[in-house]
Amino acid sequence: MNALFTTLTVFIVIAAVLLIIVVLLQNGKGQGMASNFVAGNQTFGVRQTADILEKITWGLVAFIIVVSIVASFTTGTNGTAIDVTDRLENVTNDEAPAFPAPVDQTAPSTEVPAE
Repeated sequence: MNALFTTLTVFIVIAAVLLIIVVLLQNGKGQGMASNFVAGNQTFGVRQTADILEKITWGLVAFIIVVSIVASFTTGTNGTAIDVTDRLENVTNDEAPAFPAPVDQTAPSTEVPAE
């Protein structure tokens, strides 16, 4: 696997985890986790904290989108792609499948009845 692709994938995962944390910190309709961090210090206010968290959220979303697009171009076509139709054509053949011989239901039974 390409080292650049692996590095970009790690960056995407880290940004996704940070995005989850930032979204959980944001103020909800009533009480959010952000209110716990600004309760002791009201000089900044909840609204300014919400603005910063919203900017960080949009920044992380933009980062994930851009890095995902760049990562998709780093994979390239170096022969690692698998074409399923080629594999299906190589497996199929013209032979009919082997089925067991049909049993004749009209022939008399050779089993001895239990006494």
